[in-house]
Amino acid sequence: MTKPSEKEIEFAKGLEGVVATTTQVGSVDGTAGKLAYRGYDVNDLAEHSTYEETVYLLLYGALPTRSELAGFTDKLVGYRTVPEEALARIRDLPCPCHPMSMLRSGISLLECIDDACRIAENLESKQDAGIQLIGQMATLAAAISRILEQKPPVAPDPELSHAGNFLYMLSGRQPEPLAERVMDIALILHADHGMNASTFASMVVASTLSDIHSAVSSGIATLKGSLHGGANERVIRMLEQFSTPEEALAYVDKAMENKEKIMGFGHRVYKTYDPRARIFQRYARDLSELTGDMKLYNVAEAIEKKVVATLGHKGILPNVDFYSGIIYHALGIDATLFTPIFAVSRVAGWVARIMEYLENNRLFRPRAVYVGPEDLPYIPIDQRG
Repeated sequence: MTKPSEKEIEFAKGLEGVVATTTQVGSVDGTAGKLAYRGYDVNDLAEHSTYEETVYLLLYGALPTRSELAGFTDKLVGYRTVPEEALARIRDLPCPCHPMSMLRSGISLLECIDDACRIAENLESKQDAGIQLIGQMATLAAAISRILEQKPPVAPDPELSHAGNFLYMLSGRQPEPLAERVMDIALILHADHGMNASTFASMVVASTLSDIHSAVSSGIATLKGSLHGGANERVIRMLEQFSTPEEALAYVDKAMENKEKIMGFGHRVYKTYDPRARIFQRYARDLSELTGDMKLYNVAEAIEKKVVATLGHKGILPNVDFYSGIIYHALGIDATLFTPIFAVSRVAGWVARIMEYLENNRLFRPRAVYVGPEDLPYIPIDQRG
């Protein structure tokens, strides 16, 4: 029988459009350009909520009462500390090493050396271990940044919000109110986004009934890629190479002429403006004006207008990565930490979706159609040309 060629087989490369499960955690409407967590529009959450409240919503399915939020916040604060032994081992890693690799290693270390990070067997214990990782991720990412700068890590401050504490641990200084609020919004906007690559990777690992640390570390490894979380780092590198908007426009013209990808534009799901990008654009402008350095924003704005005018009708519009890097740059954060910040936020979505899936778990097991040669005779090694 003649074997079908790859062109004759119906399949979704990269599993695009394939439905693998149902969820109540979050929804993405790529046509309308809407993102919601548990039915709440992300624009409303960015305007009115906090990261702590958003995490509670993702995990438990409802907005908390004041007392529920206070109790949950206290729990997150209590879980912020990362054992010194883990930090010492991270210092001993053979750097230079990308912060995402260090972050992934740090999570694996926590599984092995933190007594509280036991390998949980039941769902309640797994979720508690996941909440601990949400609390620790910010501390670990900030400590890695300090270690790379050859500075001592800063211990978490229990009096600060999750976002404010993260900025404090990065710099050692109390953050300005606007900086704290913008970081809080950034964490909200990155907390969950459908069945993206890192979420899927973490769920695949969790479906084997492996521990939640292994599942989260797989999410970090996936997020590191330049086609996923690493894209915002590439965007800022692109923007920094231009001194003026005119230089940027010349680059865009050449890139479009050569049909080259312009970082920060286009999305696998959104066929309209990414709703997160609109929010980030506003705060990128506000922070740039506050710092008195508008260069990057002006360059980005010029690129956006050019690309949208030329390719917008094809759905090539700014995505979440285009303006987020300008915000982090304005906050004094090095570009190598942009993707770890993504993980600091997205760990909430990973844990929420892992726990939801495990309630009715089934091992992920897709298949691949074999299209290679068959029935080949074995040739002894001394007879091979």
